[in-house]
Amino acid sequence: MSVYTTEIASDKIPSDNVIHQRLLSAYHQAKPFISGQLLELGCGEGRGVELLAPLADSYIGIDKIKSVIENLESKFPDYQFMSGVFPPFPFEDNSFDTIVTFQVIEHVKDDEGFIKEIHRVLKPGGKALITTPNIKMTLSRNPWHEREYTGDELATLCKRYFDKVEMKGIAGNEKVLEYHERNRASVQRIMRFDIFDLQHKLPAGLLRIPYDILNRINRNKLKETDDDLVKSITFEDFSLKDQTEQNLDLFCLLTK
Repeated sequence: MSVYTTEIASDKIPSDNVIHQRLLSAYHQAKPFISGQLLELGCGEGRGVELLAPLADSYIGIDKIKSVIENLESKFPDYQFMSGVFPPFPFEDNSFDTIVTFQVIEHVKDDEGFIKEIHRVLKPGGKALITTPNIKMTLSRNPWHEREYTGDELATLCKRYFDKVEMKGIAGNEKVLEYHERNRASVQRIMRFDIFDLQHKLPAGLLRIPYDILNRINRNKLKETDDDLVKSITFEDFSLKDQTEQNLDLFCLLTK
C-alpha cells in the first residue's frame, strides 16, 4: 500500500483533517489503559507514538511499510520499530502488557489468526485495544478492506480467544455528524453513476485507483464547501461511548 493513498489520512493535508482527528481520538481514549511493555500493531506513520509510548516502560511498533518504519526509527530513536506482515507476530508468548491496533484488523486477511496471536503474546491480565470502522456507518465499499464488522460480529470473533471482551465505540459530536452527513450525501451523488453496482462486483484490486481518486476529490470538495467546519474539528469532538450502531468506529477492549 502506498503511504500516499487516501486510506492513510495525513495530518499535513487539510482535507484529511476530520479523518486524521477521528483516528487520533482513539489514541487519546487509549491512554488510561497503557502500561508496561506496549506493542502497536500497524503503527503506520506514528500518529500515536508521542501520546502512548511515554506512558509505557517500552514500546515496539510494527508495520508492513518499510519506508515508514525507517522514518519512524529516525524520528523516534528511543523506541523500537519493525517492518513485517502479520499474523503471526515475531514475539514470544506472554511478552506484552498492552497491545494497541487501530484501524488494522479490517486489512488483515486472517482476522481470526490475528486475534489468536494477540492473545498469545499478551501477558496474563494484559489488555488489547482494537478499533475498526463500524460497517453500519460505512458510506461505500472500501477496496482496501478485507471486511468490516458490526459490534456483535467483532465481539463474537474476539470471544473465541478472550473470555473478557468489552465493546464500545468512537462517536462524534454535532460538528462531526454534520460533516458525516455532508459526506454521505456527496458519496451518494457519486454512487448514482454506478448503475451496475460495480463497487460490490469488481475485484478490490481494480477498484483501488478509482476509489482513491474519487475519495480525494470528495474530501477536497467537502473542504471547499465548508472550510471552517473541516478545519475546526479536533480529536476532542470525538468520544468513547457504549456500543451502538451510530458509532463511527468500534472500540474493543480485550483482557487476557
